[in-house]
Amino acid sequence: MELSTAQLKCIGEFSEVPDDQLQWLIDHSELKFLEVGDTIFSRGDPIDKMFIVLEGKAYIKINQNGNYKHLATIEAKNITGLLPYSRASSAIGIAEVVERSKVLITPKEQILELATKHYELTEALVHVMTNRTREFAKQNVQSEKMMALGKLSAGLAHELNNPVSAISRSALELQKQMHHTPEKFKRIMELKLNSDQTDKINSILSEKINHKPTDQMSLLERSEAEEELEDWLSKKNIDRAYELTETLLEYGFDLSNLEEVCNIAGKDNFQTVLTWIENSLSTEKIVVEIQEASERVDNLVKSIKSFTHMDQSPEAQPTDLIKGINDTLTILNHKLKTKSISVDRDFETDLPKAKVVIGEINQVWTNIIDNAIDAMEQNGQLKIRIFEESGCIYVKITDDGEGISEENLNKIFDPFFTTKAIGKGVGMGLELVQRIVNQHNGKISVESKKGETTFTIGLPLA
Repeated sequence: MELSTAQLKCIGEFSEVPDDQLQWLIDHSELKFLEVGDTIFSRGDPIDKMFIVLEGKAYIKINQNGNYKHLATIEAKNITGLLPYSRASSAIGIAEVVERSKVLITPKEQILELATKHYELTEALVHVMTNRTREFAKQNVQSEKMMALGKLSAGLAHELNNPVSAISRSALELQKQMHHTPEKFKRIMELKLNSDQTDKINSILSEKINHKPTDQMSLLERSEAEEELEDWLSKKNIDRAYELTETLLEYGFDLSNLEEVCNIAGKDNFQTVLTWIENSLSTEKIVVEIQEASERVDNLVKSIKSFTHMDQSPEAQPTDLIKGINDTLTILNHKLKTKSISVDRDFETDLPKAKVVIGEINQVWTNIIDNAIDAMEQNGQLKIRIFEESGCIYVKITDDGEGISEENLNKIFDPFFTTKAIGKGVGMGLELVQRIVNQHNGKISVESKKGETTFTIGLPLA
């Protein structure tokens, strides 16, 4: 079946191309029919042909550690493969036919001639390449952003779990405490204490509340101190002595304090007063725990807000890079803790600011640090150094993982290159990192050997 110029003009990009140029393209190309399961091209094939799909459909898939991920769809009226002035050298994936297809194939030799003799046709194909590059980058940056969002969400979920659980647990304890308050209040009201006694007991209680809980004692010291208090209280016939001592000790009560309270309240009132003191301290402790957990949640939310730059416009502005690094470490803290990785921060003091788009530059730190964590074994060490030199601020991120092979070292900034399993990244991470750094007029380099991989990022001062 012959192909006509009218059929090619149905392809939007060719609608304004002169008929004689389209006829030249037909005459210098081969028309082929491909069946389901055939391939238009395979991974690693040299990009030396242009493919115009006239009918049918094919899926472009990339192999990530033995698994295939759908990357794009080639449909009727789509143009792919070699285009004028394209620098692509080999296919990154496989294009498998999923519907019987009719394809016009133009070899590289004719593309070179086309670019020198047929201006309108060349212009149309360059337009195809420009749109393809833009859309490809857009889709894969979005995919990488979704991966980054997944990391951020996972980190936030892990980090919020502990403080939220603490708030829930403490609220339940507080509720139990409050249920016993009426009965304890009744006992207090039945005491015959004068105002002087009440003031002295309140003064001791206030002093201990301000003392706040302490964990400075060793486990052995604490055990001995609790035993001493419990023995003393038992001799005074105090009920639940073993339950009272833990809280009393936490707030700094010793034997002299207990004797003072006993002398002020009197022997008959000591049990009730001491129980009231312990109840007040326990309530204070629970409230403090809720407050600290709430502050932790608040700090996490602030870190997320700063990390994503969600409350400001996406424009370059003078920025404290140290804050961005610390926010990133907060977001990834759950992964650091899971592997017991220590972080060695070497941050130069009084650093000037760099002019960056905060949300974008934080994505650089996230991708590099996340990769470093994945590369390290248990009890690894992550080193981050920030310093100023020659009009730039440099960030060096070093991990003690297995290192990057010499073969892979030359590929890590290539689009779609990854050594991770499918679903762990589309292979745009470091390509995106490099692009963001370049857009900031910065520079990025990497050095690697077994046990030491260092990424160095330099960004100009604001």
